[in-house]
Amino acid sequence: MIEFTFWDILRNLIFATRWTVLLSIAAFVGGGIVGIAILFLRISKGKWKRRFASGYIALFQGTPLLMQLFLMFFGLPMLGFRIEPWTAAVLGLTFFASAYLAEIWRGGVDALPRGQWDAGASLGLHYVQELRLIILPQAFAITRAPVVGFLVQLIKATALTSIIGFEELLRTSNAINNATFEPFTVYGLVAVIFFVLCYPLTQYARSLEARAAAR
Repeated sequence: MIEFTFWDILRNLIFATRWTVLLSIAAFVGGGIVGIAILFLRISKGKWKRRFASGYIALFQGTPLLMQLFLMFFGLPMLGFRIEPWTAAVLGLTFFASAYLAEIWRGGVDALPRGQWDAGASLGLHYVQELRLIILPQAFAITRAPVVGFLVQLIKATALTSIIGFEELLRTSNAINNATFEPFTVYGLVAVIFFVLCYPLTQYARSLEARAAAR
């Protein structure tokens, strides 16, 4: 058993937390970009585009995230693509996030009255301009709370990437626990770190919900 002081454990966990944060940001940004593309297909006038988007969303919402990560990390090399744990983690979480964000935003679009579309048409705007100038800004505004709430879930989901070898917070804590045999200290600190990351976002989401309800 290796001797670690409390501060040694805490310092190493905080150092590992940066990878959890970076992975969360990368997956959220990437998921947002892909999610917008899927949203465009989901609300498109083309039947097959809508079906593709619906199938995409159903696939990534209806299968376990861990299986998706396994397919990225173990499946892609079998197709000739060499992939590192970081890349597999980012890709897996990006596709996972894009499905949920697209559906959240689609709900925001559907919540808008039909008159918003008619107003854009009366101004002579074509479909893309209506989306860019009228529909999407309002849809994004009314879905800020669920988007922030999903970010909390995404941060917690990063722990699953430890299974494919990505050195984030949970994998580092496992290594420290195996060296120190102090599970209550190690995993207790991990829980505190996740709480510190997620609690302010949870409170922010609640404040956004309260503001929306007060309007």
